[in-house]
Amino acid sequence: MTTSQSQHGKPIEQLTSVAIRFAGDSGDGMQITGSKFTDETALFGNDLSTFPDFPAEIRAPAGTMAGVSGFQIHFSSRDIHTPADRPDVLIAFNPAALRGNANDVRPGGMIIINIDAFNQKSLTRAGYAADPLPDLRERYKLVEIPFTTLNRDALKGLDLSSREIDRCKNFFALGVLCWLYGRPMEATERWLATKFKGAVLEGNIRSIRAGHAFGETTELFPASFAVPAAKIQPGVYRNITGNQALAWGIVAAGVQMDRDVFFGAYPITPASDVLHEVARYRQFGVKTFQAEDEIAAVSSTIGAAFAGQLAVTVSSGPGFVLKQEALGLAVMTELPLVAINVQRAGPSTGSPTKTEQGDLLAGMFGRHSQSPIPILAASTPGDCFYTTLEAFKLAVKYMTPVIVLSDGYIANSSEPWLIPDVESLERNPVRFAQPIEVGEFKPYARDPQTLARPWAIPGTPGLEHRIGGLTKQDITGNVSYDAENHGKMIALRKAKIDGIAADLPPVEVDGPAKGKLLVVGWGGTKGSITAAVEAARGEGMNVSQIHLRHLHPFPSNLGDVLRSFDKVLLPELTDGHLALLLRAKYLVDVQSFSKIIGQPFKIGELVEAIRKLHGA
Repeated sequence: MTTSQSQHGKPIEQLTSVAIRFAGDSGDGMQITGSKFTDETALFGNDLSTFPDFPAEIRAPAGTMAGVSGFQIHFSSRDIHTPADRPDVLIAFNPAALRGNANDVRPGGMIIINIDAFNQKSLTRAGYAADPLPDLRERYKLVEIPFTTLNRDALKGLDLSSREIDRCKNFFALGVLCWLYGRPMEATERWLATKFKGAVLEGNIRSIRAGHAFGETTELFPASFAVPAAKIQPGVYRNITGNQALAWGIVAAGVQMDRDVFFGAYPITPASDVLHEVARYRQFGVKTFQAEDEIAAVSSTIGAAFAGQLAVTVSSGPGFVLKQEALGLAVMTELPLVAINVQRAGPSTGSPTKTEQGDLLAGMFGRHSQSPIPILAASTPGDCFYTTLEAFKLAVKYMTPVIVLSDGYIANSSEPWLIPDVESLERNPVRFAQPIEVGEFKPYARDPQTLARPWAIPGTPGLEHRIGGLTKQDITGNVSYDAENHGKMIALRKAKIDGIAADLPPVEVDGPAKGKLLVVGWGGTKGSITAAVEAARGEGMNVSQIHLRHLHPFPSNLGDVLRSFDKVLLPELTDGHLALLLRAKYLVDVQSFSKIIGQPFKIGELVEAIRKLHGA
């Protein structure tokens, strides 16, 4: 650590990275505070990773554990992969936020509290039997700031109610943190000007500036900290969440394929933001339809696909299951559409704001009979964009529905995203059947390589055809109850999906192509696994890594890669769904490492799992 002197006399300590967690009541504005600090950090040029953690209740009783909302950001001058296992700094707005998060702070770290909120009533409501502050003063650097009082003093004279004034205190805290870590504030002030007017705008701007001035002048902080900008690939970056990237991938698919997009969905946590974001881009030929339920949403997309539009539907676990019967119809009618599942924790309503990877087997086997569908899984917020584009490409090329799996962690977390050059994105022409003379009969010949039918749009002369859920005869399209024809059609649709493997890039191994231990991952576990593998290599362990996007069918070389290692470890936020599939298909002794608590993996627990298997 190096130290320099600021123009105001306080020393500035140079740091490589910092993890900060904002925590408070769900009405304290922690998500806004965290996201604005993230925006300023992204503009400053740091690499970053965030993890918003929402309460499940819409409005839990104030000051209770059930209502605690958190937002963690990890930013650095070098490449990072996760929001960090432990925060270096915790900002706790009330005792409940402190109780729920204090033990996560690294030993000797800093805890900043709103001391105005710490009275006997609030301590009791949070579940404290005794005052926790004496113990915390011994374990951490405890900074006690009267945020509520200081904010009220800063906003005196404004035509605002007491409630409106107190709602600004999160920006006072943001100002303190911006000073403490050398973050700019201009972007936040511009954002405030787009959201508020009059006294409310003036109050929020006063608050953030007063917080910055307080940090600069108070003796509570003898020094500030600097985290230099990261050395990154040249280009234009923006901060992006997984749900934003899914939405932009949907819009981009329409542009790249030169087709209108139809998006049918029903709101559900944590997928709703995709619908909200896509609805902003109607100028790109995107139609959004908020259906009355999940079945209507997916059925509308099937109709749109039949009519020749790029069709997509989005949901989360319980809603995705409701779509499964209709997806069986899409398999039978061989229509292209994309079904996105932003996975969440638990069966039924479960824990809707928490993350999990529990829907892989539902995507594989959750429909009736033999109805295979390709499955892709995004691994980072930015990867959601490219995964969505690829899903549309496969759907149209192979005339099939395609499932894309995201999860609650990817959906809400964010990272700096290099905006791609539009010209670098592969343009994919849509394949339509060629019109023929009216009255002339010609079967819709399948493509000999993909086994896909051409896309026959209703109303095109000469392309009249019959469609429906009953088994058809492949050549004429007539309904057929012939047993041999039924078996032939089942096998044909399976062969079409299996054939996609030839179109997939081979699995690339990070590290030696053969050796003692391979760590396999999929979905949103990539950041934690990558950081853990890097840490294990730093300890001298012989460890390689692969991360799978294509979960059905698997890439053609996957079996050879798995068999090239003595041991295989597969961490999953489920009880081993992918491990089950790999064991069954390749007869490899995949060791599953499961975690199902609604939270992402910590780097430390993965490193420990690697140590145990590597040394066994």
